[in-house]
Amino acid sequence: MPSNFAEVRLDFNRKERKGISEVVFCPGKSDEQLLSIAENINEKRFDTAFSRMSNEQYELVSSVIEPFRYDPVSQLGTTCYRSIEPDGSIVVVLTAGSTDIPAAEEAAGIAEFSGCTVKRYYDVGVAGIHRLMEVLPDVCKADAVIVAAGMDGALPSVVAGLVPSLVIGLPTSVGYGAARKGETALRAMLCSCSPGLVVVNIDNGIGAGIAAVMAVRKKTMGGSLAIER
Repeated sequence: MPSNFAEVRLDFNRKERKGISEVVFCPGKSDEQLLSIAENINEKRFDTAFSRMSNEQYELVSSVIEPFRYDPVSQLGTTCYRSIEPDGSIVVVLTAGSTDIPAAEEAAGIAEFSGCTVKRYYDVGVAGIHRLMEVLPDVCKADAVIVAAGMDGALPSVVAGLVPSLVIGLPTSVGYGAARKGETALRAMLCSCSPGLVVVNIDNGIGAGIAAVMAVRKKTMGGSLAIER
């Protein structure tokens, strides 16, 4: 085993380069790696998110970083250094059903962490389309909309045909047999004819949230690329 096996190189320059902060994917990382990451982050007081974090990993990281927030539903952990200022943008997150909430909360959490105001409307799927219509006026005011759906993945297409903003489809691995753990929802969204619908991978709440943040970001990056040496 190489001597630098546990070394993790954090992207401290990402915020200046992309306008979003670092996100650490926790599955597969050793305790030694996570402790090293936490110590580096704490030293620089660099706001960072941790995705797919177990409760045990939360307890480990929060022993180094204080205060530290953790949501067991989304499994998202975030530092609280307050280096990311709210930017005034509004992101709406919808789910077709209540079982889509973990993926939706991952998206909502990373958008909030990145400075957006997030409004949630859950369990408004096409099986009871009147539920969507009840909240549609608020949804139409959003700068971007994230729609999480499993099963037939129909809700993002419906929403994209009704709202003026970009809609980000978040397929979830929810559904019976032919749903194929989200593949049917993914393909349905990709095949949509509704304009303004883009799609991320199955259960990729982080990707959906960051896509929304980058779509609504009011502060321009000026086209310059800052590379830390």
